[in-house]
Amino acid sequence: MRALTWQGKRDVRVENVPDPRIEEPTDAVIRITSTGLCGSDLHLYEVLTPFMTPGDILGHEPMGIVEEVGAAVPDLQAGDRVVVPFQIACGNCWMCLTGLPTQCETTQVNAEGMGAALFGYTRLYGAVPGAQAEYLRVPQAQYGPIKVPEGPSDDRFVYLSDVLPTAWQAVEYAGVPRGGSVAVLGLGPIGDMACRVAQVKGAGRVFGVDLVPERLNRAKERGVETFDLRSFDDEKELVTAIRDRTDGRGPDAVIDAVGTEAHGSAAARMVQNASALLPRKLSGPMAERFSVDRLAALHTAIELVRRGGTISVIGVYGGMADPMPMLTLFDKQIQMRMGQANVRRWSDEIIPYLTDEDPLGVDDFATHHVPLAEGPDAYAMFQNKRDGAVKVLMRP
Repeated sequence: MRALTWQGKRDVRVENVPDPRIEEPTDAVIRITSTGLCGSDLHLYEVLTPFMTPGDILGHEPMGIVEEVGAAVPDLQAGDRVVVPFQIACGNCWMCLTGLPTQCETTQVNAEGMGAALFGYTRLYGAVPGAQAEYLRVPQAQYGPIKVPEGPSDDRFVYLSDVLPTAWQAVEYAGVPRGGSVAVLGLGPIGDMACRVAQVKGAGRVFGVDLVPERLNRAKERGVETFDLRSFDDEKELVTAIRDRTDGRGPDAVIDAVGTEAHGSAAARMVQNASALLPRKLSGPMAERFSVDRLAALHTAIELVRRGGTISVIGVYGGMADPMPMLTLFDKQIQMRMGQANVRRWSDEIIPYLTDEDPLGVDDFATHHVPLAEGPDAYAMFQNKRDGAVKVLMRP
């Protein structure tokens, strides 16, 4: 089959690789009909290269048609249309039963000290072949895949794999009071959808911050009060502008939907680039012990949120040696919640919104649909924010 493989920093290629097959009784194999390009994939493209191996198959946002199931997968059969969550979880362990499938005790990558295995996301998360391919082996298929009806296009359901539950969890963790205010830093796919989720869940005011015109316009068209970073000389001016719209206090909650690749911190950027250039035997251990993040977005969130408010971190961070302003966090009595989205924890709550009325705007959420063969160009376009790219779906 054809698949998008990682070959090095900013080097993604379409290659022929072996077809997946049933290896365990709890496996399924699906034929992929749509697969997303996620902002998290760009971390592999740019920052987390020390944890990658040439030939790794990328991607973790698939949906498709079941081709084959193992003997221990009673609720799926060939021909079923399914969305596959980005994490691999059993559904039966203590963590899964308490709503934390990203911490699944059956698939935890204990050798790396990490949580549940993920599709297409470095050796830290199990080095499981990913979903930007023609076919996908799905472990723990007795729990993971979400069956969806025939009829509507893939765009209606594919975001259940990641974008929708990630944005949903971000808003849940933010604890925005009904009629309250929330600021979303970063209006890429997750931040954009988090704004939409906050609106349908009753937020009174939603502020969105970015510096890409197309992203700002998309959010503004849906009633988000947008702030263009390029219009401010520094962080304090931005914070003041938003505080002025919240009685001088700041919003009740702030969602950091940016993560480690925020603008700012040239020193951290230099360390990230240096690590990626080291030989593999050195770069991995160095990144595990001494990696740093570019924390501009997180520091802005800490400054912006009102006293006693909540910060929800859904952008990916990977640093092990990050300085945190603990005095400010403590003095402002800030609550923080974060982590990978627990897809099956939220999917049943989200599905009722995937109707023909489309309150979340999923049907036209993607800005680009491309064939898998154009995947390398799609990565470059998305990384460089060209051609108004906000969300890219690939069709094998």
